[in-house]
Amino acid sequence: MDPLDPDDPRPPYQQVANALRAAILTRTIAPGEKLPSGPQLAERYGVARMTVQQAIRVLRDEGLVVSRQGSGVYVRERTERPVGLRPHIERAFEQSAVTIDFAGFSGETLHGAIAEPLDKIRHGRLRPESLSVRVLVPDASVPWSLPARVEDLTDSPAFRRRAGRIMERHALAIVDAVTELADLGLVDGATAVVKTWPSPPQFKLYLLNRAYAFFGYYPVREHKLKLDGEPDAIWDLMG
Repeated sequence: MDPLDPDDPRPPYQQVANALRAAILTRTIAPGEKLPSGPQLAERYGVARMTVQQAIRVLRDEGLVVSRQGSGVYVRERTERPVGLRPHIERAFEQSAVTIDFAGFSGETLHGAIAEPLDKIRHGRLRPESLSVRVLVPDASVPWSLPARVEDLTDSPAFRRRAGRIMERHALAIVDAVTELADLGLVDGATAVVKTWPSPPQFKLYLLNRAYAFFGYYPVREHKLKLDGEPDAIWDLMG
């Protein structure tokens, strides 16, 4: 029996899902392998069968397992594919204290991912006690080593101006949306902060409720853009 931690504030189904997820990603449970039955998992973790069903549903939504009618639940053959961020962010908003920390290039993906949870708060379907969003993006006013011109690997001021406008649009939209919730009294404590860093990131990082971390590398690809009216080949950091 692997009893759950009684001091862990997370719901039991999340703790069970976390334990199974770790076993799957570390290949303690191999791709294609069948999970123990619901009653066996309930006995192992000392929880109700309904709790196990909720945990399996979380893993199924994440694409880690698949249910086969009349056979059981199996680990997918390929579990190394990219993880969808949106369902994890939406789940993070179900907690009473929500913290979303992002470090990356523009915040465009974050802006899209939090749109639905923020709408649910506006419509009264979610009511967290506090919400904190922190965004760290590169400073577009200083030269960058990447992205760079393909021709001579030099910094492109025109590209930085373009990137700066994109970052500003999405980052300020996040700040405005979160601030609005505070102004309307829909969240008692709602704050959003944007800070800059002089170096462009090589990967994006999301920290959700100080409990989950997601990151992905920015592959460098040649990308042709029209900058200041002229086509320019750029080694770009692709999302």
